[in-house]
Amino acid sequence: MKKGSKRVIPGFGLSLGVTLSVLSIVVLIPLASLVVYTAKLSPAEFWETITRPRVLASFRVSLLTAFAASAINAVMGVILAWVLVRYRFPMKRMLNGMIELPFALPTAVAGIALTSLTADTGLVGKFFARFGIQIAYTRVGITVALVFVGIPFVVRTVQPILEKLDSTYEEAAGVLGASRIRIFWQVIFPEILPAALTGFGLAFGRCLGEYGSVVFIAGNQPYETEITPLIIMSKLQEYDYTSATSIALVMLVAAFLILFLTNLVQSRSSKILKGGQ
Repeated sequence: MKKGSKRVIPGFGLSLGVTLSVLSIVVLIPLASLVVYTAKLSPAEFWETITRPRVLASFRVSLLTAFAASAINAVMGVILAWVLVRYRFPMKRMLNGMIELPFALPTAVAGIALTSLTADTGLVGKFFARFGIQIAYTRVGITVALVFVGIPFVVRTVQPILEKLDSTYEEAAGVLGASRIRIFWQVIFPEILPAALTGFGLAFGRCLGEYGSVVFIAGNQPYETEITPLIIMSKLQEYDYTSATSIALVMLVAAFLILFLTNLVQSRSSKILKGGQ
């Protein structure tokens, strides 16, 4: 064997086989089951199932609230990552660890806590109720819950980029007379944009299928605050597996499309940045 032709990772065939096996068992086979169950329906029956007024209303609620929450997370996540990387303050490590709390906390616990907090009798909800604003049991409450579960995705994708960002570019721009705002938008923002878009896409995909933290705060009013995962759960409880898998397949396609578009934008942004250097 020639020098340099040796594989970096020994046992590549075995490693690849184990990886594909685990991937198939954990991801591919469960997702393929959606297609298998959905195939029991004719195209007309499938279309009739996913275009029922109540199902379409749930699609609209899930998509709008997930997009709104992901947009908020994209902005607030960048700000949080900036603060954690660029500033020193007491209990910084604790705050950094709390960012991942939505990952560790059971979603049902988060939903109950947010509902009790934002209800008209809760600490936050009582304040807004004075102005006639209701948070819990509305789409606003759903968005609040989705912001909670989605914020770590943006912070953890942007934070490493900010940590590795070379400060010499900022210093050079400052020497040339650029203001802090101009330095951020023209020097820093292009570098973190692909990561922010990736975080947005990951948060969007998570928020789109979130159930546990939303079902309590949503109120589950048909055509108003009923989310698609709740429709799927109700179909499963009725043993209507074909309808449940048909609706779930639509959500799966939407999630794949979102991630594909996010990766496409990220790839093009990286090429533009490399071409400009």
